[in-house]
Amino acid sequence: MDETLLDIGEVAERTGLAPSALRFYERQGLISSAARNGLRRAYLPEVLERLGLIMCARSAGFGIAEIGSFLGAGPGDQEIREKMAVKAGELNQRIAQLIRLRDALDHAATCDHEPLTDCPDFKRAVWNARTESTASSH
Repeated sequence: MDETLLDIGEVAERTGLAPSALRFYERQGLISSAARNGLRRAYLPEVLERLGLIMCARSAGFGIAEIGSFLGAGPGDQEIREKMAVKAGELNQRIAQLIRLRDALDHAATCDHEPLTDCPDFKRAVWNARTESTASSH
């Protein structure tokens, strides 16, 4: 096998993805193997970068079909750009919610209210994070 190729096991180890996930991504056309080492797939090192993009997009909430479109998009692909803008807005809302939750937990870690759940500041912070979360999901 070519020394520059990465065995499926090595790609799995480097990315933290299961070999079954790599085979799935290949079946979906998101990545492609460059060769075979016996029955095992082998990939060019660039696949690691592509898998990084795929994993990032998955964690942002993009589906497999959207990721396929995203990976093949060009500068004039307005529909993909609009989807990205919508997803960025959703992520900004989620980040704001997580910041409010973090602040509530930071307060709880130093609060000496007895019991802690009766602390008005903690209740308010949790309520604000919860109500803004449910409002944005409707």
